[in-house]
Amino acid sequence: MRGVYLDYAATTPLDPEVREAMRAVEEVFGNPSSIHRFGQEARKVLEEARERVAEALGARPREVVFTAGGSEADALALLGPALARGRGHVVSTAVEHAAVLGALRLLERLGFAVTLLKPDSLGMVYPEQVEEALRPDTFLVSVMTANNELGNLYPVREIAEVAHRHGALFHTDAVQAVGQVPFRMDEVGADLVSLSAHKFYGPKGVGALLVRQGVELMAVVPGKQEGGRRGGTQSPVLAHGMAVALELALKRLPEEAARLAALRRRLEAGLLAVEGVELNGHPERRLPKLVNVTVKGADGEALLLAMDLLGVAVSSGSACSAGNLEPSHVLLAIGRSYAEAKASLRFSLGRFTTEEEVDRAVAVFREAVARARA
Repeated sequence: MRGVYLDYAATTPLDPEVREAMRAVEEVFGNPSSIHRFGQEARKVLEEARERVAEALGARPREVVFTAGGSEADALALLGPALARGRGHVVSTAVEHAAVLGALRLLERLGFAVTLLKPDSLGMVYPEQVEEALRPDTFLVSVMTANNELGNLYPVREIAEVAHRHGALFHTDAVQAVGQVPFRMDEVGADLVSLSAHKFYGPKGVGALLVRQGVELMAVVPGKQEGGRRGGTQSPVLAHGMAVALELALKRLPEEAARLAALRRRLEAGLLAVEGVELNGHPERRLPKLVNVTVKGADGEALLLAMDLLGVAVSSGSACSAGNLEPSHVLLAIGRSYAEAKASLRFSLGRFTTEEEVDRAVAVFREAVARARA
C-alpha cells in the first residue's frame, strides 16, 4: 500500500505543470551574463521569471534577487544590511527558522547585538514586544510570517510599522507563508522578504530575497550578478519553474486554503481525541495545513519511527541525525519540557492530501502512540 505523505511543510512534490514548463525552456543553456545570442536567450527567460515573481508578490522586478533557496535568502537578509552598516542591534524571535538563528549567531560573533523575543505559551510574539526591545541603534527587525513548526501566523504588518517608526528595516521569512496564505510585500510593508520555490510545488534549489529599492546590503556571495547583490551564474530554468509554480499556487490559493483548513480540522479532532495529546501553537492564527501535537508519556523517537513504519510520513519538527532525535527549539521556547518536545509530531497537509489519508493517519497515530507508550 502506498504510504501517506503528511510532511508538506518540509517540501512539496513538483507540480506536473511546472515540470512541463521547465522542460519547455530546459535547452536554454547559455550564461545569462553573456552578450552573445545564447546568453541573451537565457537572460530573457531569467528576466521574464523575475518580472512574474515581482508581479505576484507586490514588488518591482529589480527588487527580486534569486538565491539557491530560503536559507540563503535569510542569510542575505540578515548579514547583508549588517555588513553594509558595520555595527548595531537586531531584534528577532526565539522561534525563527534555524537559518535565521544561525545568521544571528554569526552576527553576534561579528560584534552585533541581538535580542531574541520570547514567545508566549501559544508561540506568539506581538508588536508591543518588538517596540519594547528596540534601541537607538536597532537597524533591523526580523520576524517570520508563518512558523514552520507550529504554523502560527504573526502580525507582521503591525510589526513592520513599529520597526519603521523607529527607523529600522523589517525582514520577514515568508518561506512557509507564500503560496499558503495571501501575502504581498507592498501590503505587509516589508523591506526584505525570503521565499523558497519548493515550498509551493516548485523546484528545489531556487528561492528569492525581495529587497525593497533603496535598502543597502553587502553581498554575502560576491559577484556582479543579481545587481551585485548575489554572485554566481543564475539558472533560468529554475527561475522559470519558480515563477510558474508561484502563479499556480496563488491562483489555487483561495479554494485550496479552504480545503486544507477543513482537512486540518478533521485531522486535529482525531489526534486530540487520543488521551494525553495536546495541541502546540495558536488554535486559530495559523496556516490551514499544519497541526503540531505533543504526546504525553511517549518515547519521541519510537513515536516518529512507528509512524513511518506504519506508512505515514510526518516530522518531529526538529533535527534528526545519526539516530539522535534533538528536541525542537521552538517547542522548548514555548515552555515544553525536553521530554515533551521530543515526543511531538508535526503533520502538514498539501495539495494531494485526501480525507481517506487523513483518516488513515489518525488510525496509524493511535497505534503509534500505543507502541511509543508501551
